[in-house]
Amino acid sequence: MSKGGYVYIVTNKARTVLYIGVTANLSVRSYEHKFEKGSSFTSKYNCTDVVFYQFYDTIEEAIDREKQLKNWHRKWKINLIKTSNPTFKDLFDDVRDLV
Repeated sequence: MSKGGYVYIVTNKARTVLYIGVTANLSVRSYEHKFEKGSSFTSKYNCTDVVFYQFYDTIEEAIDREKQLKNWHRKWKINLIKTSNPTFKDLFDDVRDLV
């Protein structure tokens, strides 16, 4: 039985780079990005701020959504982020306690 998963978007301080990822544990993964222990891409471009996330009942659904979002135009991704986070606030404090 799958425990679910998250699709998330992290960005840099200038909000010029967007990285879309998927994880079963957003709390741990966001910590890794925050302290540059995430992917080589996010470390290279200093993507440390979580600005968007969505939970899915299965990790497979999350992976499907991640693939979908990665094919979106940048403007669509920005509009998606703005629906729940209009100021692009870093959501690290909100997600660090998620289980």
